Amino acid sequence: VDLKECLQSAEFISSSNENFKILEDGSVYTTSAVSLSAEKKTFTILLKDIQEHVQKKIHVSLVEEEKKKTRHARDTVLKRTKRRWGPIPSVMIENSLGPFPLQIQQVQSDTAQNYTIYYSASGPGIDQDPKGLFYIERETGNIFATRAVDREQYPSFQIICFATTPDGYSPEVPLVHTIRIEDDNDNAPYFTQDLFEFSVPENSKPGVVVGKVTAEDRDEPYTLHTTLKYRIVSQNPPVTPAFSLHGDTGVIAVLLPQLDRELVSSYTLLVEVRDMAGQPFGLCTTGTAVIRIEDTNDNAPCFKQTQYETRVEENRVNVEILRVSVVDLDEPGSPGSGAVYEIIRGNDDRSFEITTDKNTNEGILCVVKGLDYESAKQRILVIAVNNEAPYMLAPHSQQLSQSTSSVTVHVLDVDEGPVFKPCHLRLDVKECEEVGTSIGKYLAEDPETGNSEGICYRIPPGQCNWISIDEKSGEVRTIKVLDRDLGEMRQGQCNITVLAIDRNGKTGTGTIQVVIQPGNKNYPRITKTDYIMCRDRKPICLTAQDGDESPYSTPFVYRITDRSLASMWKITRHNDNSVYLSPKGDTPFGIYTIPVSVIDNGGKVGENLVKVNLCDCVTPSECDSRPRSDPNGNVTLGVWAILAMILGSLLLLLILITICGCCGSGVMHRHVTDDCANHNLIISNTEAPGEEVMDHNVIPLQNTNDQGGYGIKTGDQQTFEMVKGRGHTLESVKGGGHQTLGSVKEGGGQPMMDTCRYSYSEWHNFTHPRLGEKVHLCRQDEEQKHSEDYLLSYNYEGKGSLAGSVGCCSDQHEEEALDFLDQLEPKFRTLAETCVKR
Repeated sequence: VDLKECLQSAEFISSSNENFKILEDGSVYTTSAVSLSAEKKTFTILLKDIQEHVQKKIHVSLVEEEKKKTRHARDTVLKRTKRRWGPIPSVMIENSLGPFPLQIQQVQSDTAQNYTIYYSASGPGIDQDPKGLFYIERETGNIFATRAVDREQYPSFQIICFATTPDGYSPEVPLVHTIRIEDDNDNAPYFTQDLFEFSVPENSKPGVVVGKVTAEDRDEPYTLHTTLKYRIVSQNPPVTPAFSLHGDTGVIAVLLPQLDRELVSSYTLLVEVRDMAGQPFGLCTTGTAVIRIEDTNDNAPCFKQTQYETRVEENRVNVEILRVSVVDLDEPGSPGSGAVYEIIRGNDDRSFEITTDKNTNEGILCVVKGLDYESAKQRILVIAVNNEAPYMLAPHSQQLSQSTSSVTVHVLDVDEGPVFKPCHLRLDVKECEEVGTSIGKYLAEDPETGNSEGICYRIPPGQCNWISIDEKSGEVRTIKVLDRDLGEMRQGQCNITVLAIDRNGKTGTGTIQVVIQPGNKNYPRITKTDYIMCRDRKPICLTAQDGDESPYSTPFVYRITDRSLASMWKITRHNDNSVYLSPKGDTPFGIYTIPVSVIDNGGKVGENLVKVNLCDCVTPSECDSRPRSDPNGNVTLGVWAILAMILGSLLLLLILITICGCCGSGVMHRHVTDDCANHNLIISNTEAPGEEVMDHNVIPLQNTNDQGGYGIKTGDQQTFEMVKGRGHTLESVKGGGHQTLGSVKEGGGQPMMDTCRYSYSEWHNFTHPRLGEKVHLCRQDEEQKHSEDYLLSYNYEGKGSLAGSVGCCSDQHEEEALDFLDQLEPKFRTLAETCVKR
């Protein structure tokens, strides 16, 4: 390797791999057998210029040389190899006394005569130049040392020997010769620290590790020269040994069962370390270890005095009256000595408070509530003290007792003003009490005399001016009517400050809380009194309100005060403040003004007039645009109703004329007049023409939307039955049994064709409840909901109506009699109005 090209001034040459050595001329030699595998073997040559502080590196890679493949003969030929020269390694004693030069080894070759060496050292002082330390005789191959060697500086040397012939030929491979410097115990061990400091809590158990001391030796490792032993030489203070030191490891542990910081706060140990496994002829060194004992709270604080006395004036507040102090053997300023005071007896009213002065550790006793001389002339307190940190008892010690001290506080008498008893008085007053009503007394006492003589009472201005207090007697009276709903009151109450002044002008204050209890001052009233009730007669919900509070409000009691209306209307309870109002039986349509009284829970009665329009309608909005019937049965027809009746009369007259013209004289009997069916409309649910009936006694009725009905003629008497439920007839409803229509009217059983007509009230009482129910059911679908249209289509009947059949009866024989149209019910007026609109 060309070293000059890289660094000409290189003073130190080294290799990163021990298997290779580099000479000054750049030659690279192996120091041991090297096996090259498929991978490259690399190492680095390090060049240093010590004076210029320059350093450079040369990277070298070794690759196995490819061998030419040759054909070998079957018989292997053994070749004779020259014996290599190789002396055994040499040993040189460290710090040898000579004489010098000292022969160390001789190397010889069979063929060479001239010898030269190149040597290198390994160890801490490798950067130093070892030239001149060894030399070799050129002719004999003897190696000599010129001076003594320090092993700590040069643990070993490697000398590369070269053997040449006189003509300069090297027949031998360079020989690497190792010279090992044998160690001499010339270095004493030394501690790694000048002073070792440790700490351990007091009262620690034996065996607790405190710390570890360590020492080193520069002699050869793993020999007796570096096998160290530790021991404690002395302990200060020189009391019972408190610690032990492990000879091999240097670990210090607790030995004394009880370490008391209060007796000895720290220990100083003189320790020794010796090589040669502690043998007397070994070298030794001493060191110092200081062990500080940490404080624990193993001492309870104790009061310096067991009894204290102090004085304080009555009524004084937030004043310091006493300082107490304690003695604690624990370390000052630590939580183990910090005092915590408390009053354990005599402070039930919380008049006293004790705190700790952090600077002096004293307890400061203060009065936080004024004391009363008249109540107690002296107070005796018991004070206890603890520490901030919890107690840690020493082994085999008794339980620590808490220190206590008693404090006697003498209360000094001071002339003071009157005192109200109680200082806060509550007076309950009923609402709306009369002016001048006495609601109570509020008196104050002189603390010195214990009575109320000579004390005057006043209410300062600017307060609630509803009550007054008598200046001498302290009697409280109302001067206004109390009302809890006024804005001055807060939730029905107000606070009034009262002054009490004694003869000396001393003043005391008290507070009267006037609480106004709710009264029964409001009448219950019904919130809504105007209603419309349709033909479904759905009950009306009446709800009342009362401005009073419980117990003068709900539950309410409702009553109908009019006896005649009470027989037609009924009230059903819903909840505490609501009832249902509904008609009884077949109450006629009309407008009713019903007097209803509402009684609250306090017995106060409120009279109300409920106006109910019992209207023949489906929805309440229909009664706003159509005439209404009154309870007396009078009907008022509008213009459209009169036009509808006129149109219906003309239409009926045209039908009769047509029938008369078609039948002729004597061809067919007029069954319609005999049937007396022209006064009312007969409803049938059959759309197509009925079946032909040969018997003239059976007359088919007109087809309408309800169940079919038939009139049966027997002789001169006629009976009309309406199929509904169990088959009631008009005659049975009127109470005369199953009678004929003619017998009812004539009384003698003979038909009277010109007067066979019922009165309107009779016909109305029979048809109204049934016809209204039928029409209502016709307007409901399968889910019991009302249909949108009032009229039903006739082209498809579907499943039929739930309402059965509705029939109408008439005993009028003359077709021309149309005055019944003036007494039609609202149902038929609606039909007439619909026809006129179309």
